[in-house]
Amino acid sequence: MKSPSQIRRFLRHPSGAVGLALLLFFVAMALAAPYLFPQGPYKMVARPMLWPGQNPDLLLGTDSLGRDLLVSVVYGARVSLLVGLSAALASAIVGAAVGLVSGYFGGWIGDMLMRITDAFQTLPSFLAAILIVGLIGPSIGTIVTSIALVSWPMVARLVRAEVLRIKTLDFVQACRIMGMPDWRIMLAEILPNSLGPIIVATSLLVANAIIIESGLSFLGLGDPNMMSWGGVIGNGRSALRMAWYITMIPAGAVVLTVLALNLIGDALNDVLNPRLRKG
Repeated sequence: MKSPSQIRRFLRHPSGAVGLALLLFFVAMALAAPYLFPQGPYKMVARPMLWPGQNPDLLLGTDSLGRDLLVSVVYGARVSLLVGLSAALASAIVGAAVGLVSGYFGGWIGDMLMRITDAFQTLPSFLAAILIVGLIGPSIGTIVTSIALVSWPMVARLVRAEVLRIKTLDFVQACRIMGMPDWRIMLAEILPNSLGPIIVATSLLVANAIIIESGLSFLGLGDPNMMSWGGVIGNGRSALRMAWYITMIPAGAVVLTVLALNLIGDALNDVLNPRLRKG
């Protein structure tokens, strides 16, 4: 956000305040995981499928292997948020670069970049991510790369539309008359004025990346060395009828995190989009 007034408007926005509070809770939980539970999420602490409330020392019970479900959920937040943020940032950088160049130069360069964007956009994002991870092998790096590859076209189209609008404004024309090089006009003048849509899109991309990562881990394509919410959900599907809480608790964490990010995205759109401002 560009000014203190916009930050204040965001914090006063009901959706923004609720979404930010939820997101900060999960971020704090992820950061505190190694300090709260130094033993890690893989230690077996009691008999399997101990329901929440049966043991006061195990607030959320145990999973099908006898591991503390609370510890699994807390550590799962680290992986899910890390993958979501990393994939969203990579998508935003690639998409912004493609949209900026395509919108500014236009012509055959813009057409070629948009046809590449169209080709990526026609791929079913989740199926493409499954294919990439299945071919290369499951790891955090592979998952982040696969999600970024299927997510950047949305940002590219948003940025291109914004650049096409901004490059016709008087201050851009003045920069050209002054002899300012194209790269400087794009990076110093046009890109800063296109950050609103990029920020909003990035918040939504984080939510989408968390969902895709959870789906991949649920199918057994997550990093086997890392505990994620999707992996916890996948581990609990075999005991769904006997111990549905093993699946529902981490699924609830995914839902609340995605909800928080969508609320933040809605608030950012209201604050940063001048066409939606009242008064």
